[in-house]
Amino acid sequence: MLHIDVKKQLGTLSLEAHLDIPSQGVTALFGLSGSGKSSLINLVSGLINPDEGVIALNDRELFNSAENVCVPINQRNIGYVFQDARLFPHYTVNGNLRYGMKNTSKDEFNYIVELLGIGHLLKRYPITLSGGEKQRVAIGRALLTDPEILLMDEPFGAVDEITRRQLQDELLKIYQQKKITILFVTHDIQEALKLGTKVLIMDQGQIQQFDTPENIIKYPANNFVKKLVSKNEF
Repeated sequence: MLHIDVKKQLGTLSLEAHLDIPSQGVTALFGLSGSGKSSLINLVSGLINPDEGVIALNDRELFNSAENVCVPINQRNIGYVFQDARLFPHYTVNGNLRYGMKNTSKDEFNYIVELLGIGHLLKRYPITLSGGEKQRVAIGRALLTDPEILLMDEPFGAVDEITRRQLQDELLKIYQQKKITILFVTHDIQEALKLGTKVLIMDQGQIQQFDTPENIIKYPANNFVKKLVSKNEF
């Protein structure tokens, strides 16, 4: 379980979050631009720190302002996939996948490569890859660090619609086969409701609703969520 109980002032945005994310499943984090969704996962990753509060992953505190606890990024056992993949240009796909790998067996490496369908790319360099191929490699690299949780910040935002749908299906396949906790940021409410076993909706730094997709559609918590759902057909 990921426990988040934090406050953070980001310019004029007052971000506040109090929630427990299940230890298995895809939690889709939806918000409009500037709502604080990316900042929230950056607090979890350690890229930025809360002003106050507690973050704990599977009962291990990553941050506690009262106890002066702040675990370094590289010790949090968290995988992170950015929107722009951020592959190392001077490494092949094989080199990128193996970067940061932790005691991963050959069988596990081959399993991830097969799961993502990137075996034919291993000898190629990032500059020769399409946007979708780069994201598959980035996801593979994150999974091969054997993380307790996978954070994904709008990872499909820079690819075409056909590739986006393929990657959405692959993300669901990853969850079903790996049973890893995934926190997935998106600005597309339909994508959030399609992919999430739970959906977290944010606006202006505040949580508006955290529930199953079905309950958000049937029982929106407030007018903001109601308007959001009413503008889309499900």
